[in-house]
Amino acid sequence: MIKVLVVDDDFMVARIHRGFVDRVDGFQAVGSASTGAEALAAVDELHPDLVLLDLYLPDMFGLDVVTRLRAARHDCDILVISAAREAEAVRQAVRYGAVNYLLKPFGFDELRSRLEQYAARRNSLRAAVVSDQADVDRVLSRTGSHIATSTLPVGLSPETAELVERALREITGTLSAAECANRVGISRVSARRYLEHFSGTGRAEVSLRYGAAGRPERRYCWVG
Repeated sequence: MIKVLVVDDDFMVARIHRGFVDRVDGFQAVGSASTGAEALAAVDELHPDLVLLDLYLPDMFGLDVVTRLRAARHDCDILVISAAREAEAVRQAVRYGAVNYLLKPFGFDELRSRLEQYAARRNSLRAAVVSDQADVDRVLSRTGSHIATSTLPVGLSPETAELVERALREITGTLSAAECANRVGISRVSARRYLEHFSGTGRAEVSLRYGAAGRPERRYCWVG
């Protein structure tokens, strides 16, 4: 379970975002904060894996919170959620190590997509065996992806698509959506969306496994 701290100066917005987080499989909102000082104290107490960080806080700029967290040797990741549309704000967030930058206002599907990208990358970093530069590039999602962003439906990310593809390529036989989800570290529903995309584009084949009762299970294999 990935623990998430929501930092936003608007109490109601923070409450909505916490609800969004709790709806995503594998994530749990463990707390919220409305100021930079509260955020620092909450990280000390709750040790979250990820902080959803607003930039416009009443007592300090959001990225100043990041500086203090790093000085205190906290290694939580930062996902910026902000209404700031200036290119410089985005560049600063990248320099401070933000894993993503999501513009307000946003809906559940937009946040879910970013959280699932984060979970997939986090799992790949844990499982990766780096033997050459290509492995490094794949882990960092800079190059090496077989999936072009333009070929994917809205809501699907190239990073997660590559992980699903890899899971299909590595398996001998077939995978169900639930099995794929466990391998990749995403929800079953999300795994099904990627698998169906591959099936629809001819890169995966679907077979049906019939049980004693109920609907048959859809199983997938990679065909390239």
